[in-house]
Amino acid sequence: MTDILEHEEVFWAQEELVPISALQHYVYCPRQCALIHVEQIWEENIYTLRGRRAHERVETPEGIVREGIRVEYALPLWSRRLGLVGRADVVEFPDGVPYPVEHKVGPRRARHADEVQLCAQALCLEEMLGVGVPKGALFYRASRRRREVAFTPELRAEVEQVVQEVRDLLQRMSLPPPVADTRCRDCSLIGSCLPFVPKTLADLRQGGGT
Repeated sequence: MTDILEHEEVFWAQEELVPISALQHYVYCPRQCALIHVEQIWEENIYTLRGRRAHERVETPEGIVREGIRVEYALPLWSRRLGLVGRADVVEFPDGVPYPVEHKVGPRRARHADEVQLCAQALCLEEMLGVGVPKGALFYRASRRRREVAFTPELRAEVEQVVQEVRDLLQRMSLPPPVADTRCRDCSLIGSCLPFVPKTLADLRQGGGT
């Protein structure tokens, strides 16, 4: 029998659940999201290897108390209302208020896809714990600095819209067209995506797919 995540009048079949990580992939590039979460394609490059190592350093299953603040690592997250599942790198609890911290490799820079991912974590925490989560932070390992993100009504609304768009994408089981811009240069999936190859050649390479 299919597993069901249930909340009040909302029922999500297992295949309808959306990984929080897919939101970040989708906002950055819908085709990347589909390649990873529909085609199950993942290829490593120097950036993904650095990212994996960075996350491994924070994936400690139990929490600690640091400078009087409880800190949880690799905390499982879910939202029954939105049908979201995932995990937070770090959640701090200053004065008992959850403060999610997402670890990123590279220098400190604004990337909206990361803000959407972080806000989705906050929405899950609010539902799970029954408390407001007004802000969180993105921690950049290269610079060892944080960038605080306020979870505004606009950002929260965008997260909910993106959740629905990702769910639709995953259920359609089809690949969006490539973006073919500067985002592609450092993407580990460029060899599978073929963003700069004419469509007819790309179709032949992918076995006549989309």
